[in-house]
Order: sequence, then C-alpha cells, then structure tokens
Amino acid sequence: MKILPVLLTPCCIALLCLSLTSCSSHNSKFATRNGHQIGSGINGEDEISASEPEESANEELAALKGLSAEQRMTLEQAGIDASKYDFPIVLNDQVQYYLDLFQGKQRNYYARWLARSTAYRPHIEAELKKAGLPRDLVFLAMIESGYNPSAYSPANACGLWQFIAGTGRTYGLTIDPWIDERREPVKATQAAIGYLSKLHRQFDNWYLAVAAYNTGEGRIADAIETYNTKDFWAISDTESLYMETKRYVPKLIAAIIIGRDPERYGFTDIKYQAPERYEQISVPGGSSLAAVAELANIDLKELRTLNNELRKNQTPPDGRYTLRVPLGTKELVAANIHNLKPVSHTVYATHTVKRGDTLTAICQRYHVSMTNILKANNLRSAGLRTGQRLQIPTTTSQYVVAKQDAPSRSNQARATTIQQSVKHQLKSKETLASVARKYGVSIKDLMRWNKISNQNKIRQGQQLAVFVTRQVPTVTVARASQGSKKAVAAASKAAAAPKATVVLAAAKKKNVASSSPITPAKKKAAVVVAKAAVPQPTWYTIKNGDTLSTIARRFNTSTTDLRKLNKLSDNTVRTGNKLLVKKS
Repeated sequence: MKILPVLLTPCCIALLCLSLTSCSSHNSKFATRNGHQIGSGINGEDEISASEPEESANEELAALKGLSAEQRMTLEQAGIDASKYDFPIVLNDQVQYYLDLFQGKQRNYYARWLARSTAYRPHIEAELKKAGLPRDLVFLAMIESGYNPSAYSPANACGLWQFIAGTGRTYGLTIDPWIDERREPVKATQAAIGYLSKLHRQFDNWYLAVAAYNTGEGRIADAIETYNTKDFWAISDTESLYMETKRYVPKLIAAIIIGRDPERYGFTDIKYQAPERYEQISVPGGSSLAAVAELANIDLKELRTLNNELRKNQTPPDGRYTLRVPLGTKELVAANIHNLKPVSHTVYATHTVKRGDTLTAICQRYHVSMTNILKANNLRSAGLRTGQRLQIPTTTSQYVVAKQDAPSRSNQARATTIQQSVKHQLKSKETLASVARKYGVSIKDLMRWNKISNQNKIRQGQQLAVFVTRQVPTVTVARASQGSKKAVAAASKAAAAPKATVVLAAAKKKNVASSSPITPAKKKAAVVVAKAAVPQPTWYTIKNGDTLSTIARRFNTSTTDLRKLNKLSDNTVRTGNKLLVKKS
C-alpha cells in the first residue's frame, strides 16, 4: 500500500490526530444581536468566535467505522422527492446515521444552523446558480461553520466557508491587520465558488470535489492514483483519508436532505433569520466606526456586524473605504459626513534590530526621520546592535466626529450639528404638510426620504422617517478670575476629553456675563465642579523596549519626576510593571 504524504489542507482539516474536532459543527457560544453574529469588538479590538466544540466527534467516528457505504434504498423507496435536489443524493447507512443524529442528539445544533441559514442562503444560492454549480452546495457552509461568519477552527480556518489564509488569498480575499475578508459573507462566497468550481473541473465528481475542499486536492488525487478509482465511497473505505474527511460527505448529504424539507424531519418551530438589508457609502480611510455610528444614529454593534471583515474599530487608513450601513441611513451619513475630521496622533511600533540592519534602512522602511528615531530612543549615535529594540514613532490619523471650536469671550460654544432620524406615525387627518410644519422640514424632503410619489396617497398609521437636526455634546468653560487658576486648569483638562461637559461658575462677579451676585452656595458649587474635573492618576504598563527616558518623553515629564513618583533608586524599568506617570 502506498503511504501518502501529509499535505496542507486548504480549508478546514481539523488536525484529527490531535483533537478530533471539526469545522463542521460549531456551538452557538458567541455574542448575537437580533440573532446575527457579532464578529468584531466595539472597543477597537478584533474579536473572534471559536468553532463549536463537537462533543460527539469520537462517537461519530467510531460509529462510522462499522457502517456500510452501499446504498440501502432509493430515494423513491424512502419517499424522498428527488426533484428537490441538484447535488447527487444517496441513502446508505452513513447518511442515515447523520439523518438520525441531526434529528436526535444534535437537533439543537441543526435547528440553530437552520435558523441562521436564511440570513445567507438567498444570496449564496443565487450566486451558485449564476456560476452553474448545484444550489445544494449552500449547505456546505452549514457543516463548515454553522452559518457563522466569524467562526474560527483549531486549524485557523475562518468564516462561513472556513478558508485558511493561504487559500483565501489565492481566491482573492484580502487578509491583513485591518481586514479579513474570509469573514465577509459576500466575498467569501465568491471565493468558495471559485475554489469549488476548480475542484469539480479537476475531479469531475462532486463527492470528490467537496472531499478535496475539506482535505486538499493533493490527498484526493493521490488516493485516486493509488486505488485507481474515482468512487468516493470506495476511497473512503481505505486508509487514504482522514476519518474527518470520510464523514464529511455523508454529513453534507444528510444536511442537504433535511435542509430542503425540514418540516418532514420535525423542524417545524424554527425562527428563521432575515438577511441583513444595507446600503453602501464611501468614507475616508481611517474613519472611526464609532463616529460613523454617531453620525447615522445607529448602534455601533450593528455597524460592526454589517462590516464583519473589519478587524479594528476603524476603516483601513489608506484610501477611501466602502462601508455598509443599515438600509435607510445612507442619506443620513452622507448629510453628516463633512463632520468627520482627521485627528493625528503618534503611535509607537517596536522594531527588533536584526543582523545587517542599519538605522538608515530602518528609517526608510518606516518612513521616519533618523532624528525622530534617535530622540524616541534616547540615542546619540546611529550605531545599532543585534537584538536591540527600537521604538519607532509614527503619526496616524483617524477620522472622528468634529468637536466644537474653542469657546468665545461671550462664553457661547458652537456645537457640531448633525442630523438624526426619527419615526412619525401618521394620525387621523394628518397630512404631509402638517408633519412637515411640525418638524420644520419640507414636504419635498418628506416625500424623498419615504419614497412617496403622491403626497395625497398616505394613510393613517403609516410610519414616516423624518430627519431632524441635533447637536453633539458640547464643552462650556466660563471665564474665571486669577484667583481660580487651578480650577480653570482642571476644567481645561476635562474639556480635552471627548463629550465632556464642564461648566465652571465664575469666582468673581466682574468676570461673569450675568448680574447675579456670587453667593457662598455658588462658590461651593464651583469648588465641587472643579474637584470633579481633576483627572485620576495615570498609570502606564511598561512594554518591551521602553526606557525611563522614552516614557518620560511620551508623557511630557522628566526621569527625575518619574523616579520620585515611583520611589525608584535608578532608571531601571521592567517589562510588565506599572509606572505612575501622573498624579491626581
């Protein structure tokens, strides 16, 4: 018998020898919103959903070893309508095992997958049909990910179709620190169609094609050559395939059979999910998703779900980005997009010096001047040593909601105005004209927002979308006398924080744009507000490559002050320790 080499798997081979978990069963242990998966965190960090653990994996594999692959009966004998399927369906003991399993022990799993399926099936089936592939392949995504676009397998496969990074890139998916298009259902579906089409052209057999999707075309090709057959069931009866792949095809067939006629198999109480409805709009590179959600008056989690491919709470910094927003909010974002303004800040990357590195080459790589690197690392010369860690200062921009101008002498701060969508339900005898007057908008705009062609054809109870204006939170700092310099300084720090609102009572009558006297109660209130504005102590966690000098420069202080604050005897710092950099 020919010994087959171990090959890299293009999709979701499950490292069977190590863990007997697969990409074809995934537990629903991830956050949801309105039943849809949330694949990204709202705090800017990338969040992933682990693949569902399959408690019965060992039991399944053991059971399949004793089950025949020979057809037990025809579809007609089983009372199954063959016209419902365009994938080759067969009934044997292995398929029957999974039909029983999905209706029994794994009923809750299958019901959950079925409920999610309708969020993606209409699009996937339309694309499969357009490509000339069996529409039943839509259920391949079911056994791969349970229709969870954020699912990750133990082998680092990802998304609805469980691509590993290499295969995903081969079929046109962008995977970088900002984007992972394996998690974007539309693009991932196109990649899966491209890969499945290629596999079918190669093997001219759908069982072999989907088996290759699981284990890699090299292993299937070798098995065909070794046993001189293209019969999947014959190959499956040999030692040439992992058990994971042997069960992959019967599991898919069972999923298809039930999926095309769920009521027949007892799935009558499923709360099916509707597809996400969205519009697309181009936003500047580096746009904060929180800022866009603010402009559109929508929930940030909803925006993250619609743009599941984004790995951060920000669009990629280079060039404009096409963002998906909930249906009906595109005009709102477009009307407010001018309120997104770039804010620059400095971030530090760590570069470990390798043999042959020069400071000039490092400067060219990071597009940073030599002077800036020398200053950031407290270096006096360009000499480097292998293993040395350098802090590389780079300037990045992020588009955020524009804040107000500085307050004028009249204490009138100009707040940023944006539009907000509200719902109005038409009452008896109300007209578009009366609604327009109520909200201070035009009849023409009301008709455009609600796609009304005839203003006389409206009805009682009909809901209208109305865009009204609102202001983002402002910062108001009243002028204070010389005797209140500390309070003014504290208020200025608080004003620098986003969305803070600090109102300082004046300490003397002559500095207030009011004729009311300064009472003891007012003075006491001013002191309370000023105390509330005092910042909390600031701590910094020391990272690799940090020195006391670089930390001091970063926080605009001195090494002497840092030593005093932290009672240090010298400038030695240790990675992971916390350093007090500012007192309250």
